[in-house]
Amino acid sequence: MPAPQNSRESTAQPQSLPQVSMRDLLAACAAAAAVSTPPRAPEPPHSGQARGHREAA
Repeated sequence: MPAPQNSRESTAQPQSLPQVSMRDLLAACAAAAAVSTPPRAPEPPHSGQARGHREAA
């Protein structure tokens, strides 16, 4: 014997979800990542030349 159907289920219309393009979704994710990422710490000042670096002749 089949289970009785709920009257709400038999008359309910499927809800339409808002459509978002993949481009907009990726742009929103990139913007969120840019806003939530803290800035990089400044690099320490270099004293002289880097190791193993020679000056051009």
